[in-house]
Amino acid sequence: MMPDPVATFRQEAADLLANLEQALLDLEAAPLDHDLIDTAFRALHTLKGSGGMFGFEALAAFVHQIENAFEGVRGGRLVLSPELIAVTLGALDHIQALLETPTTADPVRGETLASAFRTMTGGAREAPSAAASPTPKQAEPGTFRIRFRPGPEVMRLGTNPLRLLEELRTLGACTVVALTDQVPALEDLDPHVCHLAWDILLTTAAPRSAIEDVFLFVADQSELVTLKQHDRVGARLVEEGKVSPDRVQSALAEQHHVRTHVARPAPPTAGVRVAPERLDSLMDQVGELVITQARLAQCAKIDQTLEAVSEEIGRLAAGLRDLTMSLRLLPIGTLFGRFRRLVHDLGRDLGKTVDLAFAGEETELDKTVIDTLNDPLVHLLRNAIDHGLEPPEERRRQGKPERGRLLLQAVHAGAQVLVSVTDDGRGLNAAAIRAKAEEKGLLAPDAGGSEAELFALIFQPGFSTAQTVTNVSGRGGVGMDVVKRSLEALRGTIEVASTLGQGTTITLKLPLTLAIIDGLLVRVGPERYVLPRAVVEECVELARERTCEGCDVLNLRGMVVPFLRLRTLFTTQTPPEPIERVVIVAVAGRRIGLVVDQVIGQHQTVIKPLSRLHGTTQAFSGATILGDGSVALILDVSRLAQSADHKEAA
Repeated sequence: MMPDPVATFRQEAADLLANLEQALLDLEAAPLDHDLIDTAFRALHTLKGSGGMFGFEALAAFVHQIENAFEGVRGGRLVLSPELIAVTLGALDHIQALLETPTTADPVRGETLASAFRTMTGGAREAPSAAASPTPKQAEPGTFRIRFRPGPEVMRLGTNPLRLLEELRTLGACTVVALTDQVPALEDLDPHVCHLAWDILLTTAAPRSAIEDVFLFVADQSELVTLKQHDRVGARLVEEGKVSPDRVQSALAEQHHVRTHVARPAPPTAGVRVAPERLDSLMDQVGELVITQARLAQCAKIDQTLEAVSEEIGRLAAGLRDLTMSLRLLPIGTLFGRFRRLVHDLGRDLGKTVDLAFAGEETELDKTVIDTLNDPLVHLLRNAIDHGLEPPEERRRQGKPERGRLLLQAVHAGAQVLVSVTDDGRGLNAAAIRAKAEEKGLLAPDAGGSEAELFALIFQPGFSTAQTVTNVSGRGGVGMDVVKRSLEALRGTIEVASTLGQGTTITLKLPLTLAIIDGLLVRVGPERYVLPRAVVEECVELARERTCEGCDVLNLRGMVVPFLRLRTLFTTQTPPEPIERVVIVAVAGRRIGLVVDQVIGQHQTVIKPLSRLHGTTQAFSGATILGDGSVALILDVSRLAQSADHKEAA
């Protein structure tokens, strides 16, 4: 089935818009960077050209106004001012609307923005004659020889080569000769393939990059050769007596040898776009394969030949599972890049100057996790800018740099990815948090606890110590509650570390994938359960000398660790084992113990969602199918930790 050309254009246009936004934000700090200016111009030029080809005429006309402004910047006729960058950033939202819903995009907003660009272009100021940005001299006209042979996919993707030739004529005097040597007989002709090629002579004062811009959208699918005609430099040097004729002959022989015998590097392999739904379906099928292989391994224990085959299938299934999971992984930098615009706009609205830095952008995470992580990170960044970072004048009084700093960082930690948001602002006021928690009845007046446990209260519904409510954040703690619920849906946890007056770090601990996890299989009475291996620290015996009489706490190498008896929680009726085991898990910055009858061992867990009937069950986050065909529930460790907290407080 042929891909939809319009859908392909929309996807590629979205990538171009993302690149354009990054270039504009970088240009704020480096407005004289010609590479960034060229990057922005090329993105605009491609959007305009390809938009017209695919029928997005309104988009092409609107982008043309912006392209004119950046053409003036490239030519030194217009200054790349902060106002131009700000208006262009605002125009990106209108371009997005023209791309997604062209019939409902606001025409008044579009005309207002287009008028602003026309005003800037019409009233262009000359660029300053400073040494850092000299006004370029008008280039002398030159003649280019161009060979253009469209590839077989060009017309299938909606490109009309004749439009490219028409655009080329706007650059200067142009002579075009059609090459028909590869046109087949009529009965063999494919109407969807362009069999023609063209030799073009173009005399223009424009640079080579302007010619390359015309063919930018089709360069990867076509044969394109551009040569500039020069006087023979060697002959001129010989006439001036600067070089001997044999030296020129030697240089020409060397060039001929290199062109003839030195291999050119192979072109890069093109990527393949795959619909997310297909990857999801593939992951489901691999999950079923893992379950079936576990059942086969169970049956194969009675037959050595079958057991060997089962082990080989298990090895292949594990390789296929790892490969399939890797296909769903994306660098988290694809998510981080979205926040530059958010931080830029929020800082401007709040009168704060903010530098956003990234670390670990290459860290890979499941695409579903990345998509779900967007909203929690938006809430955290908004809170950090609004409530965490001080206004510039307050930072000056405290001896801090006037520009606030935010750091978004990601790092692998075993089977988890840690994503942290760090600011160098006010920090959390532990005393204010304690007072608010006592006022709301969340904390007893004489209650102890660590700072990390106290800071975790900011994620309670309706909890906020903000004195004022703004249109950015601070409305009853709703945003932080959303963060917590989103992380729990991802089977992740949150940790907060803060120093008053120095800043705050909020760390999100996330699983690499949501489909298959490493689990620890345990037994409580006759039933078996799975604990996510990523939160398990160790397993110990529940010996009498380790416990405190009358209290469900464990003395673990001098540390007091509360524990839950899962037999009691699940009202198990069978008698307990003579020696029970305690699985120590770490969650939300603290450790708790879960008492079980038996620790069976590690288990590759394919996660199955619970039905609507069981969806509200607090202690479980899903289920899995074991090798013998029975079902084991997956324990929700964060909810169990909350139960331990309530029990300890009581």
